[in-house]
Amino acid sequence: MVCVESRRSSRHVPAHEPSPDPRLLSLGMQIRRLREGRGFSLEELAERSGLSFRGLIYIEHGQRNPGVLTLLDVATALGVEPGDLVNHIAREEPDRRASQ
Repeated sequence: MVCVESRRSSRHVPAHEPSPDPRLLSLGMQIRRLREGRGFSLEELAERSGLSFRGLIYIEHGQRNPGVLTLLDVATALGVEPGDLVNHIAREEPDRRASQ
């Protein structure tokens, strides 16, 4: 007798998604502000940076924690210094720590 196991999707979907880290939300909003300020669509920024359209959406919505190389690619594509993407977060951090 041969037992054949059915192939079902074993993907676990949580009841609700955890809230993104506020720092990732802030980073994503900064990238979006800079992108829109330059008149770039998501598609254009994806092409210029070498990232995927979906990956950029996740970053802009704070659902992905981009690595240093990704941030360098985004900054280059936007024509800004990498610090322009994150410096505002560092300035907010002392306030955040003081309130904890």
